[in-house]
Amino acid sequence: MKIPTCLAALLLALSPTAPASVPVSTPAAKAVPAAEAGPVPAPTWSWPLDPRPAVLRTFDPPAKPWLSGHRGVDLEAASDGAALLAPSAGRVSFVGVVVDRPVLTIDHGNGLRSSFEPVASALTVGSAVAEGDVVGQVQPGHCGRAPPCLHWGVRRGDEYVNPLAFVMDLRPSVLLPPLETNMRG
Repeated sequence: MKIPTCLAALLLALSPTAPASVPVSTPAAKAVPAAEAGPVPAPTWSWPLDPRPAVLRTFDPPAKPWLSGHRGVDLEAASDGAALLAPSAGRVSFVGVVVDRPVLTIDHGNGLRSSFEPVASALTVGSAVAEGDVVGQVQPGHCGRAPPCLHWGVRRGDEYVNPLAFVMDLRPSVLLPPLETNMRG
């Protein structure tokens, strides 16, 4: 089940370790039937920036693949040139320019690929990376005059998925009924 963008932003804002600059008034994500959405993974990756970055723009996928939307998240970098860290082990599958931005893509296996932009990297296609390895440096230009930022997208096969689900627990909370012994007082 995908978490609506506004709910994910609210969860981030309420988290005791959440950055203060998470936008709460983002457009709601498009509804996806539960059969298509798949399970929300428990977080198993590391953040691609250190220290833990503020989320400047959340995941807002389009209803159809050809429509506009935000297919990743924008993370605030400490500075232009900040180190980009591999969030999980994998192999570099692309290093180059797409349209006018330098992009780095890591294939993590099991159909998962992370893409980062704008990033300068000396790595080459096929380079193996371990989780936490410095794989590039954040370049200026993605967020305009705003703080330097990194766009991070994750794909499972051909579908974009929320990168935050790999570094934060976005699974819904489940409230259980009180135990009978507590009800009798």
